[in-house]
Amino acid sequence: MEKFRRIKKEIRILAWDDGPFEFRSKSKTILVGVVFRGGEFMDGLMKLEIDVDGDDAEEKIINIINKSKHKGQVRIMMLDGITFGGFNTVDIRNIYEKTKIPVIVVNRIRPDLEKFVDTIKKLPNSERRLKAVENAGEFYSVKIKNKSIYFQCHGIDINDAKEIIRLTSTRSLIPEPLRIAHLIATGIILGESVGRA
Repeated sequence: MEKFRRIKKEIRILAWDDGPFEFRSKSKTILVGVVFRGGEFMDGLMKLEIDVDGDDAEEKIINIINKSKHKGQVRIMMLDGITFGGFNTVDIRNIYEKTKIPVIVVNRIRPDLEKFVDTIKKLPNSERRLKAVENAGEFYSVKIKNKSIYFQCHGIDINDAKEIIRLTSTRSLIPEPLRIAHLIATGIILGESVGRA
């Protein structure tokens, strides 16, 4: 587990969010990763295509990071939840072990785990998906502008994760890297960014 002696204002973060999608046979969506300096400005962009409700997001994230010119500078990875494109579930423990980059998962509201697990049990490869839920660990909360948002993390001290979330939440209740990843992903798919960002 990484413990930062001092968290720099321009710590490099790679944040991922998915684009809008439709639930239909063999449907796909995109996953956008933005490389950010703290909560201030963007340094780079990555894009993947993933299967809706599929099983390929985790492997594709790991592969693109390990080949990226940005990897040596990225200190933290942020994810908007542990599922992309519906229930394409990622295991943050595996991502950390295979990239050596600590992971912070951010949620605006605390997910209903019981309902989430019930849905996952009905999907293919449910055992792997359930293991990913287990490996994401406990939910913690952090106050941003007097409101609580929730997070999970792996490979990083909880208090460091809180400090990084606060540091990067410069323009909204969620960290700026995730906000920008969301705007780009929705803009690419729909031609215009939509939704809460």
